[in-house]
Amino acid sequence: MGEITKAKRKMNSQVDTRSVLETANERASTRRALLTVGLIFIVSLTALFYVYMSFPKLEEDEKQHMKLPLYIEDAKNLGKLLGRYKDLYYFQVLAGVFITYIFLQTFAIPGSIFLSILSGFLFRFPVALLLVCTCSAIGATLCYLLSSLLGRRLLYRYFPEKANEWTVIVSKHRDNLLNYMLFLRMTPLLPNWFINLASPVIGVPITPFIVGTFFGVAPPSFVAIQAGQTLHKLTSSSDAWSWNSIIMLCAFALLSLVPVLYKQKLKQKFE
Repeated sequence: MGEITKAKRKMNSQVDTRSVLETANERASTRRALLTVGLIFIVSLTALFYVYMSFPKLEEDEKQHMKLPLYIEDAKNLGKLLGRYKDLYYFQVLAGVFITYIFLQTFAIPGSIFLSILSGFLFRFPVALLLVCTCSAIGATLCYLLSSLLGRRLLYRYFPEKANEWTVIVSKHRDNLLNYMLFLRMTPLLPNWFINLASPVIGVPITPFIVGTFFGVAPPSFVAIQAGQTLHKLTSSSDAWSWNSIIMLCAFALLSLVPVLYKQKLKQKFE
């Protein structure tokens, strides 16, 4: 009996030691992830500051409008300001929108919808659409990579039900993830920031994530950019949406699922 008791105590001691080591490793990993995210944030802010400093000298009454647009009035004022400088400093304006858009997407900061509208006001439609889709894909991918460092702990702590629900969906439709990513980007079922944060945690591969984001954001971006061509008439971001645009998005979203439904039908036929 004494030997058995000693063996049990030894096993419990080993388990406790292993648990302490795992906890210490997890804390160290969390600290490294936080430091990495913080470093990327500082580098991003530095890039924004560089773009701001490389811009031509502004008048005193113009400086107040040189800020991230969080409301439609901010977007209007910024649009008027950038519109005055666009012809002489085209690439500076383009680079400013590009870097700012990626910054907002990377750190899930609200306001990218206003930059989409602003792009439609400042640039020709094909340029604006390519700009918004590219920025969305790059920013979402960077957010995906940051989330792969730190996201699991945050996601399961604050959104456990949604995380578990979407994990089940991913496991069921792993062969059709590109189509489902397109569908989610075109519809408001889940916010884009949640998709960016959740995807690496629940096992969405990066390739369908990037491709699905680039093409999936195109239809809603089409609507926002088109609205930007009449920016001065808008009173809120919701003015960009009409029944025609909502019907168009629904049609594109359903089309993205047609290959999935067709594949399932063929599978049932041959089984």
